Amino acid sequence: MSRYENQITILSDYLEEFPETDEPVWILGRQHHLNTDKSKLLLDVSARLWFTYRRKFSPIGGTGPSSDAGWGCMLRCGQMMLAQALICRHLGRDWQWEKHKKQPEEYHRILRCFLDRKDCCYSIHQMAQMGVGEGKSIGEWFGPNTVAQVLKKLALFDEWNSLAVYVSMDNTVVIEDIKKMCWCPAQSSSVAHSSAHLHRSALGQNKNTAGLCPGWKPLLLIIPLRLGINHINPVYIDAFKECFKMPQSLGALGGKPNNAYYFIGFLGNELIYLDPHTTQSFVDSEENGTVDDESFHCQQAPHRMKIMNLDPSVALGFFCKEECDFDNWCSLVQKEILKQQSLRMFELVQKHPPHWPPFIPPSKPEVTTTGAELIESTDKLFELEEEFEILSV
Repeated sequence: MSRYENQITILSDYLEEFPETDEPVWILGRQHHLNTDKSKLLLDVSARLWFTYRRKFSPIGGTGPSSDAGWGCMLRCGQMMLAQALICRHLGRDWQWEKHKKQPEEYHRILRCFLDRKDCCYSIHQMAQMGVGEGKSIGEWFGPNTVAQVLKKLALFDEWNSLAVYVSMDNTVVIEDIKKMCWCPAQSSSVAHSSAHLHRSALGQNKNTAGLCPGWKPLLLIIPLRLGINHINPVYIDAFKECFKMPQSLGALGGKPNNAYYFIGFLGNELIYLDPHTTQSFVDSEENGTVDDESFHCQQAPHRMKIMNLDPSVALGFFCKEECDFDNWCSLVQKEILKQQSLRMFELVQKHPPHWPPFIPPSKPEVTTTGAELIESTDKLFELEEEFEILSV
């Protein structure tokens, strides 16, 4: 394994620079012109949080892998999409990162959510273990839909960001359900046991002071799609590219079989993506809570691939901080995606389909513990690698 890790640790020296062209480049809802602002484009790309394979973190589940090289690429891409949503939520889409420049506390707090530790709410540890409840063994490759379902469940325990995560079903986004979820405060529910396990962080390190949602919960909207059988159907290409132009865009998860990328934009008929297939060493936070963050930003020109080489299994992501952002997204979809009379990429409907099961907004499950009452300190509980068991989501 070490030889394999050493091979993929080396950053490629063959990253192709962007060509000279009059065509605009679109990156997550922003347009760039290569002839006039190539440096601005590269700054925009480098500001995205870049999560890659890591090694030498604490073994997942206490006895599992201590590196995700070879299997964690889709989980890393899911982390990148979610991190972009959190940056938009706390810092704004146009926030820029610069090396060695002091960053706001919110930035470091976002980054700490994704560190490779069992007590970080969106760590590789939490995602891999939550994936067990989705039928994926630890160390098994995830598809886009599985990652979306895992993020949806983990977000229920993230009280700081307080996101509403909606994962569409059957290529259909239901406006009524989203509004119900974003406006309605989630209530705890007692339902059947799940095999999923979460550690201390997922229970929320801060007590929930926001108990009742006073307004619109920021929306992370994920739309898993299959855009063909073995290859992407060319009829979907224009609509797919149109999604990267929307100001709500979080890009897309996808790639090739067992080879996931985080797509952030396009130039002509080439997709632009961040590649997680580099193995770096585990980085922890400093004593003051800051993170040495240089390895979390890709400071080279991003990769590109022909859109027709994309595997048809993808997941689109969008972030709507306010209700007006979601209403605007719906208008854009009506105008740009639904204009296609047949073979639409996905459907947007106002009402919940009557033949579907009733929509129940996901809620934070009741948490039960085994033997925790007999242990003086919860720190000791987690040192022993015992776990809280949660009820199904």
